[in-house]
Amino acid sequence: MARKKITVVGAGHVGAQTALWLALKGLGDVVLLDIIEGAPQGKALDLLQASPVEGYDSRITGTNDYRDTAGSDVVIITAGIPRKPGMSRSDLINTNVGILKNVVDGVVKYSPEAHLLIVTNPLDVMVYAAWKFSGLAPNKVMGLSGALDGARMRAFIARELGVSVRDVQAMVIGGHADEMVPLKRYSSVSGIPITRLLSDDRIEAIAARTRKAGGEIVSLLKTGSAYYAPSAAVSEMAESIIKDEKRVIPCAAYCDGQYGVKGMFIGVPVVLGSLGVEKILEVELDANEKKAFDNSVSAVRALISELKIG
Repeated sequence: MARKKITVVGAGHVGAQTALWLALKGLGDVVLLDIIEGAPQGKALDLLQASPVEGYDSRITGTNDYRDTAGSDVVIITAGIPRKPGMSRSDLINTNVGILKNVVDGVVKYSPEAHLLIVTNPLDVMVYAAWKFSGLAPNKVMGLSGALDGARMRAFIARELGVSVRDVQAMVIGGHADEMVPLKRYSSVSGIPITRLLSDDRIEAIAARTRKAGGEIVSLLKTGSAYYAPSAAVSEMAESIIKDEKRVIPCAAYCDGQYGVKGMFIGVPVVLGSLGVEKILEVELDANEKKAFDNSVSAVRALISELKIG
């Protein structure tokens, strides 16, 4: 059986690290594309030379030409400028939507059947824009949100309790921004609700840190933003699609009435398989959770209204 083909657009920290995770997972051959001449080629060559050490056989190719991405099964878009200290996600919108249009036009021209996984911020707005630009069915376009936010929350819970991250589950919905909604009632350790293991104050502290986790890293790095966890999370999404695993992973998906949301992308728990977003799982939200989620939806809608792309 022929290997799957995965294109990663953007050979910066997130893109290059994504290519490595994909290769380590053995998900297929990887094309690393960037507009900067030499950058994707050099990183692809470096990754090739690491392959005998780590034992992966994925062929990693660097290119500046969209023709080399032809026939991709999955395209992961990381291209765009990263957040800088003091910059909100919404500040990124004007620059990154222009970059995104060029990228989507290029990849869809040569891979019209691909699944698009968006990492570029501001995330939820960029997923909507990518869907509009691509003309693809909405189930084939999705964004990295709760997969990353939930992973961050799981890490904080595990550290707080002194337990393995493998036994921790966490659910974060809403926009991938400060208005995200960590759901403590749906977060657990080996099935034990965290509400039975942690005080309300500690849970709220973890939720608050989760909301600000990306900004915390930006403030520490000074000249960049997170890349290990985002790339790991989007690789997990790609793996579930490529292997048809049917993993339940929260991500920015198109809602058509679910959770009272229609015609836009927002972070919700979904089943990811070979068809992309195969199902949205609706969970009951209490009054406070619903209010927070609706607030997050409103914040994303406000940004979408500025796009003027229909």
